[in-house]
Amino acid sequence: MKRAIVYISVIFISLSFSFSALKSDIESQNYKPYVVILSMDGFRWDYPEKAKTPNLDYIEQIGVRAEASIPCFPTKTFPNHYSMATGLYPDNHGIVQNSFYAPDIKKSYSISNREAVRNPDFYFGEPIWVTAEKQGVKSASYFWVGSEAPHDSIFPTYHYDYDGSVPFEERIEGVINWLNLPDSIRPHLIMWYLQEPDGIGHDLGPNHPEMINMVEYLDSLVGVFYYKINELAIAENINIIITSDHGMGEISEYRVVYLDSLVPKHWCKHIDGANPVYSIEAKEEYYDTIFNILSNTEHLTFWEKDNVPERLHYGKSNRVKDFVLVADSSWSLLKSSTKRAYSGGTHGYDNKNKDMHAIFYASGPAFKKAYKSKAINNIDIYPLICRILNLKPIIVDGKIESTEDMLK
Repeated sequence: MKRAIVYISVIFISLSFSFSALKSDIESQNYKPYVVILSMDGFRWDYPEKAKTPNLDYIEQIGVRAEASIPCFPTKTFPNHYSMATGLYPDNHGIVQNSFYAPDIKKSYSISNREAVRNPDFYFGEPIWVTAEKQGVKSASYFWVGSEAPHDSIFPTYHYDYDGSVPFEERIEGVINWLNLPDSIRPHLIMWYLQEPDGIGHDLGPNHPEMINMVEYLDSLVGVFYYKINELAIAENINIIITSDHGMGEISEYRVVYLDSLVPKHWCKHIDGANPVYSIEAKEEYYDTIFNILSNTEHLTFWEKDNVPERLHYGKSNRVKDFVLVADSSWSLLKSSTKRAYSGGTHGYDNKNKDMHAIFYASGPAFKKAYKSKAINNIDIYPLICRILNLKPIIVDGKIESTEDMLK
C-alpha cells in the first residue's frame, strides 16, 4: 500500500509538472513582446540631476536606469543613431560622420542632403528593423536615422521621412496609433525620435536655464507618453527604452582653433566633419607638412588614420581620411576663420569625455525593477532588442552580455 501511494504521488507530481509546462507554453505563445525606443537627441546623462524629471524618476523606480549610454566616436548624431540601430561602430556601418565623402561610391553624404540620406549605398550592416522584418516582426520608424533608405530592399513596415516641424505631441499620437492597430498589422518594434534638447544645447549650452526648461518639458512629454501607453490593452506586453545619441559640452567664442589657419584648403583633397571633429585627406605633397603643423598645435588632438586609439574603433573604413582631428574638451575647431566663433554647446568630442555620455532608461515586462545598471555602450542596444523580441541577431560589435543583467 505504501509503495502504491508513493507511485501515485510520483505520477501526480509528474502530471502537475506537465500541466504547468503546458500552461507556460500557452502563456508564452500568447505573450507577444513589444519594444518602443525613444531617442531624445543630445540628452546628456546628468540632465535629470540638473532639472526636475519626475517621469524619468518614476521609470527609474519601476524599471532600469543605466549610469550612462556611451556613444561611439565621433560623438555625432547620425553615426550614433545608426550605431544604435545596427549594433556596429561607425567604422563598420559606414556613417562615419554627419557629412563625409565616400570614395568607394564617389559620392558625398550630408544630413541635409535628402538624396544622400535615402541612398542605401551609404549604409552598411543590418538595422534592427530589417532584422525584425526578415523574421516576420513588423516594425515602425518615426524619423530614426537610416530608416529612409532601403536595406536589402526592405523598409520598416511603417515609416516617415524626416520632418522636424512635426510637433512632438503629434509624434506621440503617431506611435500610439500604431500600437492601436489590429494585431495582424501592428508593429512590435517602434523607434521614434525628438530633436531636442540638442537644438537648444547648441544654441545656449548645456548649463543654460533654458536647457533646464527644455529638459522638464521633455520629461512632461515622457509622462504623457507613458500615460497613453498604460491605457492600451497590450500595455503589459510593452517594453519601453528611452535613450539618446550623445551628450553636450559647453563651448566659448574665446576657445577656438581655426582649421584653415593651420591647413589651407588647397593642401587637402577632402575635409569631412564639423565642429569639433574633422577628417582630412591630404594631397600627397602636403602630407608631412600637415602632420608637422598639427603636431605643434595646442588645444587639438590628432591621429594618423592608422594610429587612432583602438578604444575608439575608428579609422579602418576607407571613408575615414588621412588625419582625424578633435578639439580638446570645451574648445571649438572651426573649418573656416570666416565663420564667427560662438558660445553655447557642441558634441563630437572623444567619447571618454563624460559630457558626451547620454541617458538610458527602460521598463516593461522584460526588465528588472528599480535596477541601477553600469554604463552601457550604445552598440549594445541592438542585441538587447533582439533578445527581448526573440529575434536571431546578425553578428555585430555590440554584446548582449553588457545588458542582460538588467533583464529579468
